[in-house]
Amino acid sequence: MTLKLAIFDCDGTLVDSQHNIVAAMDGAFSSAGLTPPSRQETLSIVGLSLVPAIAALLPGEAETLHIHLAENYKSHFQGMRARGELGEPLFDGIAELLDELEADDWLLGVATGNSDKGLAHCLEVHGLMGRFVTLQTADRHPSKPHPSMIDQAMRDVGADPENVIMIGDTSFDMAMAKAAGVRGLGVGWGYHAPELLFEAGAASVAMDSPELGRHIGLP
Repeated sequence: MTLKLAIFDCDGTLVDSQHNIVAAMDGAFSSAGLTPPSRQETLSIVGLSLVPAIAALLPGEAETLHIHLAENYKSHFQGMRARGELGEPLFDGIAELLDELEADDWLLGVATGNSDKGLAHCLEVHGLMGRFVTLQTADRHPSKPHPSMIDQAMRDVGADPENVIMIGDTSFDMAMAKAAGVRGLGVGWGYHAPELLFEAGAASVAMDSPELGRHIGLP
C-alpha cells in the first residue's frame, strides 16, 4: 500500500493565531525599550523559528539581543496563555478537510516553527492531538526553509517524497517543500500573499479549504 502523507503548517494554515503573535511580539520589543515592528512586519516572519524570525526583523543588531527578545516573546506568550488570553481558532473548513483526508487514507503531520509545548496546547484545545502521526517543531530542527522537518516526518511514517505534500501559508513553507523534494501547496488565507508562495515554489495556492481539497486530489 502506498503511504500518503499530508504535512500541515500550524500558524496561519490550521489556526489563525495572528493576534497572539503580534501581541507577544509587541510586548517583547516594548519590554526591551524598543519600538515594536508593524503588524505586517511581524506577520511576514511567521513560520520561521523564533530567533531567526527576530533576526529578520532586526538584521543589524547583535545575536544577544535577538536571543533576549526571543525570551521576552516566550514570556509574554506564556503570560497570555496563563491568563486565558490566547485565541487560535481553526480556519473555516479545516476540521472537515482533515476528515476527508483521513477518509482517503492520507496520514497527517505538522511541521511548524512553533515549540513542542505551543503546538501541543493548540492541538489539544481543538481536540486534534490524536489526528497527526508526526509532529515536527522548532525545538528539534533548524528553522524553515531547511528541509529537516519534512525529512524527519517522511522517516517517521516511511513515506516517499512523491507521495508527500506540504501545506502552508508562507514562502518559508513552500521553500522547505522544494528543498525536501515534495509538492508544496499554498493557502491564501494565511500571512503571506499568494504571489510570494508561487515565487517560493508553490505548485498551487488555494483560497479556501474546498479548493485545497481539489488541489490535493480528494475525490
